[in-house]
Amino acid sequence: MTDRVLIDDAFYVEEKRYGLWDSYTPEGKCLITAGSEEVCVRATRFYLKGLQEGWCDGSSRTYNGVVGGKL
Repeated sequence: MTDRVLIDDAFYVEEKRYGLWDSYTPEGKCLITAGSEEVCVRATRFYLKGLQEGWCDGSSRTYNGVVGGKL
């Protein structure tokens, strides 16, 4: 068993099969799978920030779905 080093005191990462990386909570719950360690760390930070601060509900953006012109 390897020593698990917590990143930001919130998660740790481990290399898995086929060069993939997984991040885990300190309790061992899998969070993110990525193709490199760097991407796994960045994506996990983004994910945990979204959980902590709340995800954007999309209400701040509006899109116009009207297509002009003759079809």
